Parts: sequence; C-alpha cells; structure tokens
Amino acid sequence: MSIENFVAVPHEVVRWSIDTGTSFDDFRARYEAAVPALDLDRMAQLRAERASWDAVLAAAADNAPHGFMRFWSTDVGETMQLAGDPGSCVTYLMGNHTIAERMYRHDPAVMLYAPLRTTIHQDAQGVTRFSLDQPSTRFASFGVPDIAAVGLELDRKVVHLLRVLDVPVPPALSAGAADGR
Repeated sequence: MSIENFVAVPHEVVRWSIDTGTSFDDFRARYEAAVPALDLDRMAQLRAERASWDAVLAAAADNAPHGFMRFWSTDVGETMQLAGDPGSCVTYLMGNHTIAERMYRHDPAVMLYAPLRTTIHQDAQGVTRFSLDQPSTRFASFGVPDIAAVGLELDRKVVHLLRVLDVPVPPALSAGAADGR
C-alpha cells in the first residue's frame, strides 16, 4: 500500500511555435506524408499473433520513416469555424510506441506525454506555425536518467523531422539536441 496519496511535480516546459514559411495546406500535407498514420491493421495483427518485440520494432521502423507516426489527429479549426472563429488548426498525437516503451518500463506515467502533442495552426497574423512542447523538458520531470535520455533523443528526432520538412530549427532546440542537454 502506498504511503503517499498525492505527489505534485512542478516542472518547466519549453513550448516551441515555429514559422513553417509556407501555407497551412502545404505544410499539413508535407507533415502528414513525413509522419504517416499508425498502421492500425498491422498493430492489431501483431497483437493477435502475440508477435515478438523484434517484429514490433521492425513494423514500427517500416511505419515511421523519420521516427514518428501519427496516432491520432483532429481538425480543430473546422470545428471552431462553426463558432465564427477564424484560422486553421489541426492537432496530432505524434510518436513511436517502441521509443515510448524505453521510458514506460521505468514509469508508465510517461504516457501522460507520449505520444507528443503537436499542432499545425495559423496564428493571429495568418502565419502557419508548427507547435510542440520540447520532449526533453517534459520527460526530465520524472527524475529518472533513463527517461530523461530518451527525452533528449526525442529532441534530436524532432530536429531531424523539422529539417526533413525544410522548417527552420530554433538554435536553442538544435543546440540542446546536439550536445545531449
């Protein structure tokens, strides 16, 4: 039985909102091509077969050419436009369950932040932005070095994805990912 009924962990998170330099529709199409949807049929087949973890790793690598896949998305902008609100916004859960597993084994509560939540949206000036919380700043809050290390790896994967998408990488995000911070 737990002697602690409640644990509060205040932590600072860095949110990045990056100008994509292109239209909403263009960036959305490029993002969705680079971050394909999770192959739900293949995942169901692997579960039904009680596949080996190596088979799961191989399927994830096939599904996520740049390290990430989309677990969920919704077009929030279309819904908010019904209320008369302008602008476009799509939100996603982007991640990789085989990477998340390397944190999950230490603390299943990491699933609070995995997959990563991202948005593509237009700001008040009509600029198309890609936004996400920096993974390392989320996962460091668990105070487990192995989890924090995966958070840094996710930073590097985000930097790689931004480069694939031809989006400027914020120097502080790139520097932290490069030096292991």
